[in-house]
Amino acid sequence: MRIAYGRPRCRTGRGRRRSQRSEAYARKPTRTIETAEQVTAELAARAATHGRLSGRDFLLELHRADDGHVLRIEVTDTRGDRLPVLDREQPSPDDESGRGLLLVEALADRWGVVSGPVPRKTVWAELDLVRPDSPVRVNTPN
Repeated sequence: MRIAYGRPRCRTGRGRRRSQRSEAYARKPTRTIETAEQVTAELAARAATHGRLSGRDFLLELHRADDGHVLRIEVTDTRGDRLPVLDREQPSPDDESGRGLLLVEALADRWGVVSGPVPRKTVWAELDLVRPDSPVRVNTPN
């Protein structure tokens, strides 16, 4: 997937990238960008905290469906033996953890886990880029 957001205003690579990111963010609804960022951060933090083995990292992938209506966030780690379980009880205010999957559940339109190949698992979440109850395409570039 390649998305172009107009002509860069800066000649340096670093400045050009900043300019393109700024233009991209300006054209997308803030709620959607923040939701994707939060879900991605929670799934990546979970993989780093609960899914890592020494010497092995995790894989983060973002996919947009061919029709452009769904963003899929996938995080694959090497702890297939530790499947995430959503605990619907609220953690106490003093707890330092236990809110990640609750946030994913609240923010994502769908989420789940796929096992394999051994020893891996993939935790995924999907965000609808076009709301079914709206005729407006809210999250796709022009």
